[in-house]
Amino acid sequence: MDSKDNPPTTAHAPLLLREQLCFALYSAMLGMNKVYRKLLRKLGVTYPQYLVLLVLWEQDQRTVSQIGELLYLDSATLTPLLKRMEAQGLVARTRARSDERQVIVSLTESGHELKRAAEEVPRGVMCASECTVEELVSMRDQLLVLRERLFRNA
Repeated sequence: MDSKDNPPTTAHAPLLLREQLCFALYSAMLGMNKVYRKLLRKLGVTYPQYLVLLVLWEQDQRTVSQIGELLYLDSATLTPLLKRMEAQGLVARTRARSDERQVIVSLTESGHELKRAAEEVPRGVMCASECTVEELVSMRDQLLVLRERLFRNA
């Protein structure tokens, strides 16, 4: 066997794409996005819109800043997304009475109704992943720990 077939794995070895955690995460996310795009097309929403809906289905009437914190999105990214969702009739945005600087985002009737149709999405993702529930839960938990550590050290 030639040494080209088995590259060294010492600290001095060149960095190979397939050995990079960042690329494994990035490329897995590309695959995940393709699966979600297919599943969410039926609902008429994008993946970022779906995440906003998940946040509001959990607890309606949140401020833009609360949604941003939960989704790790800044206001400059979130505001145009919310405007599109409002134009679609999924959410309503109103100024808080106590502080007009705050914008409250609420689900409309259509936004609430979409929840029932979205119940098939997690099952579709699980089927596409070909993983068991236990495998998915374990991966998710490991990724949450990794995310926390990365943000703490960024």
